[in-house]
Amino acid sequence: MLGDLSPEWTASSGDTENWSPYDVVGHLIHGEETDWIPRAEIILSQDENRSFVPFDRVAQFERSKGKQLIDLLAEFAALREKNISTLRSWDLNDGRLSLKGIHPEFGEVTLEQLLATWVVHDLNHLRQIVSYMARRYVDSVGPWKAYLSILS
Repeated sequence: MLGDLSPEWTASSGDTENWSPYDVVGHLIHGEETDWIPRAEIILSQDENRSFVPFDRVAQFERSKGKQLIDLLAEFAALREKNISTLRSWDLNDGRLSLKGIHPEFGEVTLEQLLATWVVHDLNHLRQIVSYMARRYVDSVGPWKAYLSILS
């Protein structure tokens, strides 16, 4: 979806409140490395300390600096493939999905909740990407804006 787009569509503005597609991809990479699978491993280990390390939601602004979007996309694809392979290897069942870890803000959470959040997190960021891109046309669409909820 993003690989062949020009930087005018995707480049980071550095705005930590209004993420560009570049920023979102960097954030997704950081999550692949430090969030979903590492937290699932904490839960599955059932060690005495099942507390999650807090997640830095804006680490991508420093971590992705100087990289090209095409390289970030390749990095994300490789990490996601590895993580999905890891997830499949666990052969999860209802009992394992109900195991709990400790989120720094929410307290006890189940593995099932963590994995469901991973899915919805991705969908949320897909919406964020397309909304960012659509806003480029907010003035150009004229009266049709009334019918384009993405511009609301």
